[in-house]
Amino acid sequence: MPHTSRLVQRIHFEDFGGAEFERLVFAYHVRAGWSDVAWYGQTGSDGGRDIVGNEPLDSQPARKCVIQCVNRATLTQAKANRDMKAALAACGGSLAAFKFVVRGKVSAKLRDAVEASAASLGISSLTIWSGVEFEEHLRLYGEDLLRRFCAGEPFPDSREDLRRFAEDFAGLSDKDALDIMAAVFDRPAFRTRFQEESSLPAFKQAIEDTIAALNTGVWRTREGNEIRRIPTIHHLRDARMKSQVSMAVSLVDKLRRTFSTGLRDGRIRPCACGQSDCPVFMITPAMANELDKIRHDALAAFRGANPRFDVSVS
Repeated sequence: MPHTSRLVQRIHFEDFGGAEFERLVFAYHVRAGWSDVAWYGQTGSDGGRDIVGNEPLDSQPARKCVIQCVNRATLTQAKANRDMKAALAACGGSLAAFKFVVRGKVSAKLRDAVEASAASLGISSLTIWSGVEFEEHLRLYGEDLLRRFCAGEPFPDSREDLRRFAEDFAGLSDKDALDIMAAVFDRPAFRTRFQEESSLPAFKQAIEDTIAALNTGVWRTREGNEIRRIPTIHHLRDARMKSQVSMAVSLVDKLRRTFSTGLRDGRIRPCACGQSDCPVFMITPAMANELDKIRHDALAAFRGANPRFDVSVS
């Protein structure tokens, strides 16, 4: 049977309670490489500080940041001001960075107003994530956390158990992690020029499996059977390596989107025989070159983190 197209539906954070939302935010930031992450909201007396941790920065030392989880349809100016003032008081009147993670929408007008308030309070860096933005970051760095959250599987209750859950492969060196991750690229979907590809559905599935493996750490066969668990971006400690691998993941996702666009607009056309695994298809030369170029760039980005990586488009 032909493969059915699947849409990635928006996550309805409003269906979950405040504690569950905070657990997900906490687990994400541990997964994203923040250090000394503390979950004040768990104690029931947060002082405007649901979560506090050291935010990694590319070219500077990590900085302390307060994270406030807003499990509401929207953030209001009054609440933002209360939370920032409470956090300042709890931190001795000085705070370099503050972050709101909101389950709902945040308008541009409100962002500007809250940023102005933060500046007037002496907070030099303010970040506001709407629910959509938080979901995008989760899909890049913590797809397995998001899937578990949406599947109704409870996260561990205690802060330490939750941290251990989000920090698997903690003892692995960056080089060892990259060597393991490299294996997911060693497949025909990344070695064969697109005009020599033998199956459009197999190519699409291979790209989706690669994205899932790099994001979730679950490496599966084409049939969906788990091969093994592998490290993901969040296990990398070196900021430059993490940036290169993040770029590679983004380019693989761009490859998936470009391929899907080509199928929709006719630049890639499967055979009309109706057999899903038919190796015959038509593709414009420009589209074939574009797909090969994106694959080349994705492999080069990963090679920037791991010079021993030798996969290339033949």
